[in-house]
Amino acid sequence: MTQAISSEGWFERLIAAVLRAVLRATLRPTFRAGRPIPEQRRRLELITRLTLPARGVAYLAASCGGVPGEFVRASGVVPGSSAILYLHGGAYCVGSHVTHRSVTSHLARRTVANIFVADYRLAPEHPCPAAVDDAIEAYRGLREQGWGPGQIAFVGDSAGGGLTLSTALKLRELGETLPAALVLLSPWVDLGNPDRGQPPPGEVMISLPWVRECAGLYLAGRDARDPLASPIQGELRGLPPTLIQVGQDEILLQDSRRLHAALVAADVPTQLEEYPRRWHVFQANAGVLADADRALESAAGFLRQSWAA
Repeated sequence: MTQAISSEGWFERLIAAVLRAVLRATLRPTFRAGRPIPEQRRRLELITRLTLPARGVAYLAASCGGVPGEFVRASGVVPGSSAILYLHGGAYCVGSHVTHRSVTSHLARRTVANIFVADYRLAPEHPCPAAVDDAIEAYRGLREQGWGPGQIAFVGDSAGGGLTLSTALKLRELGETLPAALVLLSPWVDLGNPDRGQPPPGEVMISLPWVRECAGLYLAGRDARDPLASPIQGELRGLPPTLIQVGQDEILLQDSRRLHAALVAADVPTQLEEYPRRWHVFQANAGVLADADRALESAAGFLRQSWAA
């Protein structure tokens, strides 16, 4: 099922315009082909300190299966019996548990789940399949801590969305029980060079040259058709119910549409939510942008339904 979600009033148009200007002035120059990866990481860490994580959320440094990261939990409530393995975006080269708190904190408030944000190894120091290996170990670590597969979901944004899918494919190959659900926010699922059309004018965060450069660093000579890197190339049958959310003003829109069609063809229960006039991983603007709040509330409802099933 594909659903286009739009309820933008004048005030939200104003907020969106301000956010676009800020993102274009800060993140777009950071995610620039040719800029050294260590510098990109430093800039991203500084910029994301200006975001607005949800109030009433606790962060606990931890590790799962030997993978470092942090648990994110709503404060003042008894954590539920469910858990989320969150895999952050950043084109496999940048990002951390800190840079994505604007998403994970709001998700924690809405799901009352135990969210483990994995600091999987990044390229170019650790090319594919290091990230997949770490995600698998983090999942095993959650299970060792007492959560069953039916109580766990995977959530990932951008490259983390692709990594979520690749991890599920590898777990199935290993014969391990898969989690209850997958939620993919603006997933990057094809590291080759598919025809993504002209970049929409509303894309304010990333560019195709940067995406291609990071793909090369992560692949490090590996075939881009390898499902560990480009999960859309894999056999998708038997995957858990999957929710995909994407903005219509982003260069990875076609990745989400192609993936949704492939999942439908593979008889995987799947939903695609498209948000008009929204940019890459707009959910990071939760607490400010109404569409971001709506999207995360929808994701939380999908997760609750999957855990209940």
